[in-house]
Amino acid sequence: MKSLSFRDKPLLKRLIAPVVLGVVIAFVPFVFQLSPYVLNIFMQAATYSVAVLGMTVVLGYTGQLNLGQAAFFGIGAYAVGLGTVAIGLNFWISLLLGIGVATVAGFILGLTTLRLGGHYLAMITICFQQIFDLVLVNWMSVTRGPDGIPGIARPSIFGYVLADDRAYLLLCMAVLYATIYFVWRLPQTRTGRAMRAVRENELAAEVTGVDTLRVKVTAFTLSATLAGIGGAFYAAGFAYISPDNFNFAHSIEFLTMVLLGGAQSPFGGAIGTSLLILLPEWLRFLKEVYLAAYGLAVILIMVFLPTGIWGLVRSRMDKYKKPVPIDVDSIPAFDLKITGNDPSPILKLDDLKKHFGGVKAVDGITLEITRGTVHALIGPNGSGKTTLLNVLNGIYKTTSGSVVFEGIDITEKKPHERAALGIGRTFQNIRLFPTMSVVENVMVGAQRGNNSIEAGSEALRECALSALKFVGISDKAELIVQNLPYGHQRLVEIARALAGHPKFLLLDEPAAGLNQTEKKELGDLLKRLRGHGLTVFLIEHDIGLIEQISDKITVLNFGKKIAEGDPAYVLRHPDVIAAYLGETSHATA
Repeated sequence: MKSLSFRDKPLLKRLIAPVVLGVVIAFVPFVFQLSPYVLNIFMQAATYSVAVLGMTVVLGYTGQLNLGQAAFFGIGAYAVGLGTVAIGLNFWISLLLGIGVATVAGFILGLTTLRLGGHYLAMITICFQQIFDLVLVNWMSVTRGPDGIPGIARPSIFGYVLADDRAYLLLCMAVLYATIYFVWRLPQTRTGRAMRAVRENELAAEVTGVDTLRVKVTAFTLSATLAGIGGAFYAAGFAYISPDNFNFAHSIEFLTMVLLGGAQSPFGGAIGTSLLILLPEWLRFLKEVYLAAYGLAVILIMVFLPTGIWGLVRSRMDKYKKPVPIDVDSIPAFDLKITGNDPSPILKLDDLKKHFGGVKAVDGITLEITRGTVHALIGPNGSGKTTLLNVLNGIYKTTSGSVVFEGIDITEKKPHERAALGIGRTFQNIRLFPTMSVVENVMVGAQRGNNSIEAGSEALRECALSALKFVGISDKAELIVQNLPYGHQRLVEIARALAGHPKFLLLDEPAAGLNQTEKKELGDLLKRLRGHGLTVFLIEHDIGLIEQISDKITVLNFGKKIAEGDPAYVLRHPDVIAAYLGETSHATA
């Protein structure tokens, strides 16, 4: 059987069109006699685009809203301005200084605020932007206040000063193209996939093994770095800067540019920047009403193109892509890599409690799970089953009690740290990364900390394909996961958990929403997992499936354990029957 992949298309062939277009655009000023005014517009578009590509990383890839990008842009610009004019440093040294300060500022701000996220992050970045504006205006002894910094010198290369606007623009275009390439390649790296996973579903990313805080801080820091680079080249290009160039309105402008062009693509960021800079020039013939026409044009584009201009272009391009077949039979068999015959329990819970105010969702559970078994957790709705799994995963912190995994107390560990120790997880309500492909979803699981595979993307991809082959859907590898039927999405989630080579797999109602055929296939899969030595702890309401695959069953009711043992004993226990039927048994009367 063959599956289809676009990833095997040679990189050179994929780059031919954008490289040719980029070279043509870069040399337009040398072919045509453009006025200094037009050259300045090109220069502004190039330097702004570098900063906007930072927004692509933090907003488009990671889903974090930064409303202080102009401040980092200004840090780079003032570093070059003050470094070359006030201190007399070389441009390149000033550039490195600006990049360093912007990077450190982005790291510190990200580290202290990204735990909050959402509208809190937006508010804090606005505050940072306003503080930066006030510093530029009022710290006159350093920043020279509203008067700004004139006379900023252009850089020199091998002794040649780039005083000519065309030569300097060519340098700016080279920096822009290098940045576009870096941002374009980023999603195919471990960090880039983790960023996209955080954007799609932060909880699933954390449980899968992604250190979501580290990833968000990395994205925020990269965004600040790129803004600093753009600001540095902007300052040298225009030879004058003032606080008005870096205020909050410019942060909103950067945000509009990335949304207009398409936040999830560097090409979209560059297109949106160029359009927003050129559009006012094109509409000036409207004289007094051109600003209103400009605003209306932007609104219409954003309303009718929610994925941006590049999103529209990309959807049209995808229709004409010719897929390249790959041989599914060549995919190696999946190895869970579970070794050893340790007789000790893999997991121990000691008097575990989780209370939500006066509600005792988990109330004093003591439990041991034997290695290489399928241990089922059942009980009526509201009995605390999913809460217990969330405590085991670290999603919820325990009220009291302890969780010991392979002799290690993990009670205080975070979800990604538990994943790195070998704990995998699926959810009752499927949590995938919807706009990523099937194989990319599973690659995120394959790259977590405990996995002993090579660091390269090809090794991760091979591991992901092997996991997909194990669950029987490797032929769907290149499809976007949100386009799969529900049953296949369940299998993708299991494959993602398996790709990290867990020792202990938590399954929260894996048969929910499946038809009888799919449930039978799921039961066969779980039996195969047990045969490979994997320990499975699952919640399930389908008693027939539970009887078929379970070695041991624990029953909860109102957060307490009411029965435990082999399926034949537990399912006939009077307390269990009473819990499910809502009756009081004679045994407990």
